[in-house]
Amino acid sequence: MKNETEEPVKENMVSPDPEETETPREEAATAEEQEVDPLAEALAKIDELQQQKLYQQAEFENYRKRVIREKAELLMNGAEKTILAMLPVVDDLERAMQNMDKAENVEAVKQGVELIQQKFLKALEGLGVKEIDTTDALFSTDLHEAIAQIPAPNDEMKGHVLDCVQTGYTLNDKVIRFAKVAVGI
Repeated sequence: MKNETEEPVKENMVSPDPEETETPREEAATAEEQEVDPLAEALAKIDELQQQKLYQQAEFENYRKRVIREKAELLMNGAEKTILAMLPVVDDLERAMQNMDKAENVEAVKQGVELIQQKFLKALEGLGVKEIDTTDALFSTDLHEAIAQIPAPNDEMKGHVLDCVQTGYTLNDKVIRFAKVAVGI
């Protein structure tokens, strides 16, 4: 009779080596180690993109501030070129005013003032300012402002500028003051 306390002997069974055999949990852990966790990878990518976004926002804010500063500086100092071009004319006007009291020849004073005017117009031209020519010009609302209509001396002059009351000017081909003219009807 067999003893019930005895354990049955298992034949032909080899006890497994614990280092060679892996449990299902261990298999899953090594599989995860071999594969990169997609969630961790996505979170890392999100962090990287957020950093890039912050850097770009800071860079844009610096750019915006620099542009505002440069624009303000340009507005404050933009007239410098114009003023420097006008100073020689002012100097000539001062000399003319000083010599007018001493001058006995009115014609010489008139010629001096005409020279100053020519110098002034040349300085303006150097800055891009040009006079709008109204001599025998066809009336154009792009260049002229009609302040009067007068009868034309002949049919060919109808719609043409007959008289210029105030000279108009352009700055780099943009009208800055329209020529005030009388138009023939």
